[in-house]
Amino acid sequence: MSRVINPDSAGKDRTRLTKAIVLAIRELAKQSEPTTAARDLAAFIALALFAITDGIDASVAAWEKRGYWVKADKFRMEWMWAGSIAEKMKTAVLADDWGAVAMLMPQIAGKLGKVQVSDNHRLGRPWDGAYKTLKA
Repeated sequence: MSRVINPDSAGKDRTRLTKAIVLAIRELAKQSEPTTAARDLAAFIALALFAITDGIDASVAAWEKRGYWVKADKFRMEWMWAGSIAEKMKTAVLADDWGAVAMLMPQIAGKLGKVQVSDNHRLGRPWDGAYKTLKA
């Protein structure tokens, strides 16, 4: 019997989500006023950051199993910002506080500055309907 390989690991999900967040930030920067599309974009960023935060423990589990505690803690510290910014973004979006959303965008962009998304990406528009999901 051969090994079972899971193609959808937490690391791949995190990479896909970070690229989608960078795309959403680019699209949100093009918006001039708060529309339903802008709400969807901001809500998607919050939801994606929550998903990244949820996947951190799954990524670190293999290192902890082997006893690489320092590496696991360093990785957790690298991504600690995602949970707090996701919570701030969620409250700002639900309160329609676009000033706070505008203040959080450079922080997120600074953390994800090394993420490169090609022009020929196949991510589509994952933010469609995200505001309704965030409200639920």
